[in-house]
Amino acid sequence: MIIILIFIAHFIFAALIFRKKLINESLTAAFLNIALIIIFFAIGWSLTTMILKWIMEPEGFGKFFDRDTFSLTLLTITEFFFYRMYYKPDFSKKEKT
Repeated sequence: MIIILIFIAHFIFAALIFRKKLINESLTAAFLNIALIIIFFAIGWSLTTMILKWIMEPEGFGKFFDRDTFSLTLLTITEFFFYRMYYKPDFSKKEKT
């Protein structure tokens, strides 16, 4: 269940960024940002899973929070801080003239 929520959050975030880039820049910039999000997600998930295989058992912390869920949660936290810095100019309240 937690994994589904994480995937939905990523999908909503990607749609939000696509719309924001499409309005502010161009269709090409919107697709490039979607590609960045997909690549960062795929590589990040692989890396966090690889690291957590050394640290924890597949059962993780229980039925609903296994190793895969924990790796996705760790990835989402990392992505939050990265995207917060990367997309900060797009969501600032100052209007560019």
